[in-house]
Amino acid sequence: MSSKCFELGPLVLFPSRQQFPRLCATQEALRAKECCPAWEGDGSACGASSGRGFCRDVEVSDQPDGPQYPFSGLDDREKWPLVFYNRTCQCAGNFMGFNCGDCKFGYFGQNCNERRESLRRNIFHLSRSERIRFVSYLNLAKQTVSADYVVATGTYLEMGNGSNPMFSNVSVYDVFVWMHYYVSRNALLGGPGNVWTDVDFAHWAPAFLPWHRVYLLHWEHEIRKLSGDTSFTIPYWDWRDARECAVCTDELMGGRSPQDPDLISPGSVFSSWRVLCSQATDYNDRGVLCDARAEGPLRRNPGNHNRNLVERLPTSAEVEFTLSLPDYDTGAMDRSANMSFRNTLEGFGDPRTGLGSSPRLGMHAALHVFMNGSMSSVQGSANDPIFLLHHAYVDSLYEQWLRRHRPSPSQYPGSNAPIGHNAEYHMAPFMPLHRNREYFISSKDLGYEYSNLLGQRLAESLHPYLEELQAAWPWLLLAALCGGIVAIAVTAAVLTAKRRYGGSSFLPGRSWKNLFSLPERQPLIWSNDTEETSHRNYQTAM
Repeated sequence: MSSKCFELGPLVLFPSRQQFPRLCATQEALRAKECCPAWEGDGSACGASSGRGFCRDVEVSDQPDGPQYPFSGLDDREKWPLVFYNRTCQCAGNFMGFNCGDCKFGYFGQNCNERRESLRRNIFHLSRSERIRFVSYLNLAKQTVSADYVVATGTYLEMGNGSNPMFSNVSVYDVFVWMHYYVSRNALLGGPGNVWTDVDFAHWAPAFLPWHRVYLLHWEHEIRKLSGDTSFTIPYWDWRDARECAVCTDELMGGRSPQDPDLISPGSVFSSWRVLCSQATDYNDRGVLCDARAEGPLRRNPGNHNRNLVERLPTSAEVEFTLSLPDYDTGAMDRSANMSFRNTLEGFGDPRTGLGSSPRLGMHAALHVFMNGSMSSVQGSANDPIFLLHHAYVDSLYEQWLRRHRPSPSQYPGSNAPIGHNAEYHMAPFMPLHRNREYFISSKDLGYEYSNLLGQRLAESLHPYLEELQAAWPWLLLAALCGGIVAIAVTAAVLTAKRRYGGSSFLPGRSWKNLFSLPERQPLIWSNDTEETSHRNYQTAM
């Protein structure tokens, strides 16, 4: 194995849980086609001695795929993960992970027996300290090399069928950037420029929503492990009816640079970030995989996009129409699908008519185009941290649809979907393995909830102010004590004056009893007119 591929820089190593486990990226493991690392808790493969899991043959579905990808045996993602491994850890009970060392989503504790529900919240309802914490966690993940995982920089064939492993170190954050690139890249058919573009194992078809749901769950888990903050959740950005990028401020995801409108403001930590795997055209022209090297700064110029492709950000009416569609997917289950909830939410169905192959992009895709930069390339979009806020909101819409329509598991297609999207297909390139249909279920079954689905918008919006109030309570207490002292002094002075002047003309025409009383004409309750005016301005949200 080339030492160059695994040379560690000055950054800190920290466990991650995506893509190729470092212990399985060896010549021995690749030749044996086995990824069953030992669990450090007992030293046995997959924690078998502790009953956490066992090394088993990988079973893949033999159901037919759709006609969009007419090849077989050319792409490493086909029947994932069989090209690389045909034996992996299969975990028991509530255990999960490439070595069964982690817990299933929604479970915590050493023995994974603590069930806990996490809450994802609107980013604008976070307190100032919570926003600062979120940005710092993102930057920590960007600066910390993953200790558990590496990413592939060559195909299995280029690796000599495992004889010459080709992997590279990247940060915890960039593991996820690479994953999104790898799952959506073109198929390499051999030689420069010889690629197949009509293929994507996580977009343009039914697995779009389940795949990104798993992606966010793993990302969330990694931040918890990295930061030690087990309560961390990804916030979402509700972009309905937005006219601008409200999260593009230096306090949040970075404002616009005054020197170059395509770059991030130097006042934001994200201005120093470097992207990878964003030059899809270059890799396709050369017929190679992304080499995971830094390619340049993060780019974003929101609102200055192609108006012929995207008119504006989605409206509340378009969101509601999309949620009203009863069928998860239809027809060919690709970008041409009509009246398909998945295709309309993804952005290729018209959000006013439901017709597929829309000449203008809407919903999810509209936000990507609107950002006009790194976010606008499917393969490189995860470089921009706004990707996380955006997809958390898309996932909340997926959750609303699941709760409203309560689809049976059979509504997720078992066959004839584009390659990678059938129900029993393992999601590429996840290790541990996940099947698409396993995430066609409510978020509550996976241990998390959205605050906008709890009917607690008011309480959530008040949270930042309550936190500030909590921080200020010692000063408020001091002010109350001082006020009490002043009140006692004033009362004593008034009583002294009353005894001194008695019934004299000190306050002619008024009695002491009415000195501090309110005029009777001042209302002590709100009138009906006031209440009605307030009610007309009150708006509810989904």
